[in-house]
Amino acid sequence: MPAPVVFGPVAFEESPFMKACRCLPSDTVPVWFMRQAGRALPEYRQVRGEGSILDAIAEPELAAEITLQPVRRYGVDAAILFSDIVVPLAAIDVGVDVTPGHGPVVADPFRGPEDLRRLRALEPEEDIPHVLETVRILVGELSVPLIGFAGAPFTVASYLVEGGPSRTWARTKALMHSEPGWWGRLMDGLAELALAFLRAQVEAGASAVQLFDSWAGALSPDDYRQHVLPASRRVLEGIADLGVPRIHFGVGTGELLTMMGEAGADVVGVDWRVPLGEARRRVGGRAVQGNLDPVMCLAPLEVVEAEARRVLAQAGGLPGHIFNLGHGVMPETDPGVLTRVAELVHAEGRAEAAPGGSP
Repeated sequence: MPAPVVFGPVAFEESPFMKACRCLPSDTVPVWFMRQAGRALPEYRQVRGEGSILDAIAEPELAAEITLQPVRRYGVDAAILFSDIVVPLAAIDVGVDVTPGHGPVVADPFRGPEDLRRLRALEPEEDIPHVLETVRILVGELSVPLIGFAGAPFTVASYLVEGGPSRTWARTKALMHSEPGWWGRLMDGLAELALAFLRAQVEAGASAVQLFDSWAGALSPDDYRQHVLPASRRVLEGIADLGVPRIHFGVGTGELLTMMGEAGADVVGVDWRVPLGEARRRVGGRAVQGNLDPVMCLAPLEVVEAEARRVLAQAGGLPGHIFNLGHGVMPETDPGVLTRVAELVHAEGRAEAAPGGSP
């Protein structure tokens, strides 16, 4: 079998982040924070302006600047593209927007098989040239790897079916059980959309990708295996030939971690509910990412530092750990706290080779 073609800047292959993704030892544990771009940063609020986040994403110079801000502020080991999981849906005119303080809203939710006609193939150079231009700008300016991302089929489907954020995912779960045929076609269409979006970002220069299945934790293991896993695997395996690390993320997914590893990721995200040692066992020796509770960052600094040290201790000094939050940065977080966490992880975290040379 021929070796995969490696995309992304080769210069970053020896970076702590890329080494951790590949379970290689490093002098320091890499750190970045989900939702690090925006939200808590005053410099973000200064340049962001009014209007939908989709408007900001459509301006490459602005989106690049917002992506760079947390790298400058926190000294993190990776940047994540300033974008949104609904960007491909908006690009193919499904009728979606992102409401401040609420999240993605679909004007005309999917209710039957006829709605599948609203999904079409993504043509990156035609549909999302602004995203590709943002990636190209960043590749020329970043000193750390750039993570591209997409929404996983289940999480994107939940927005399309519910019409917006949900606490119960009632319509979505009912649909997957009552109409498995068209649910499967919906998942296939969204898998192709995510795959095209990720491939385009990597081919433009992203060094790694993350597949966000934020709401997969709402599912039972049986439902995940039967109705979700095949589509996620289709996405992750569909970019294997590009040779970049693939991260698979969800929240409340402790009982799903084994299957999330089986889907084809190199790195599996872990929230604060599962100890890292146990999570590593469940994902089958793959790298893990996490798992500081983002709420802890609102506590006094000495508490935050103790929790960060606890996460490092649970990681055991083994390679294959990317320090992160178990979910995104909360808007009210003091940026200085995140700067301190990054400093602490860099100063005290080590990823040494395990006895026998394996993690």
